[in-house]
Amino acid sequence: MSTPARAKGWEAVRFSQEYRVVLREYLETAGEEALGRAGELGRQALGERASLVELAGVHHEALGELLAEEKDAQRRAAMLRAGAEFFAECVFPYEMAHRGFQDALQALRQVNETQEEEIKRIAYAVHDDAGQLLVAVHLALADVVRELPPAQQKQMMQIDELLNQVEKRLRQYSHELRPTILDDLGWIPAVRFLAEQVSKRSGLQIHIRATAAKRLPSPAETALYRVMQEALRNVMKHAEAANVWIHAWDEEGMLCCSVKDDGNGFDARRASGSRQPEGLGMIAMRERVSAVGGTLQIESSPGRGTEILIRVPMEKHNAVTYPSGR
Repeated sequence: MSTPARAKGWEAVRFSQEYRVVLREYLETAGEEALGRAGELGRQALGERASLVELAGVHHEALGELLAEEKDAQRRAAMLRAGAEFFAECVFPYEMAHRGFQDALQALRQVNETQEEEIKRIAYAVHDDAGQLLVAVHLALADVVRELPPAQQKQMMQIDELLNQVEKRLRQYSHELRPTILDDLGWIPAVRFLAEQVSKRSGLQIHIRATAAKRLPSPAETALYRVMQEALRNVMKHAEAANVWIHAWDEEGMLCCSVKDDGNGFDARRASGSRQPEGLGMIAMRERVSAVGGTLQIESSPGRGTEILIRVPMEKHNAVTYPSGR
């Protein structure tokens, strides 16, 4: 039987040999020392980024070879039971890591939700409170202008125009912080609105095809919108692209979304194998998707553009159908 292989990081052959030796010792002695070493092997495999499937493959191979050496049926049955105990101890570090990951994920989700609530509050304050103040200023200026000579009226009208520009800029900032359309109509209409704004500013042609029929819970929709926002920002800053294609669709209980550009691309395999840290924007995208139970994958190569693939689970009991035509 062949030893499970791993492309990088895990010395699979050496680990398999050590695993077989310790497993044999435990099957022969049922000693606590060997069982403790099983936990150490699990921590070692986890530290070397071996997957649980790979670890199970090592165990299956080692136990199979040891069983083949034993002819007595009762002894073989006892070895199977002991082997299960040994493997359970070996995977215990994975269970603890999984629990820690779930706790961290919950904490990240709460941080994101708190952050979004604060962003929403600020965005609405900028849009509503500042907007009302500017309306009051416009009315006050209109009263003043009526009492002034023509030359000064012209100056005041110029000030009024500057205030119009301020109002327009505040609305823009409010929409960029948290568009109301995201809460009212969902992430797909919000992304369409975002794409229009990006196209106007950059000249980038953004093509959207959305066949996803259901809305998602608010945290998932917010995460998807923020990822789209960051992805388009990255295209504008780095890709030197002319076109972006955004596609969203439902697939077996998952919401799938891709963002693809025709820019200069990069060597994604080399980047993933490098020890250089990802940019903060990419880290934030991954964290946002992970926080709602999704995955994010990047495919790119020099001269062939970049594609981001996102999969987020759909919670059917919280799903809401989009209005027709959206």
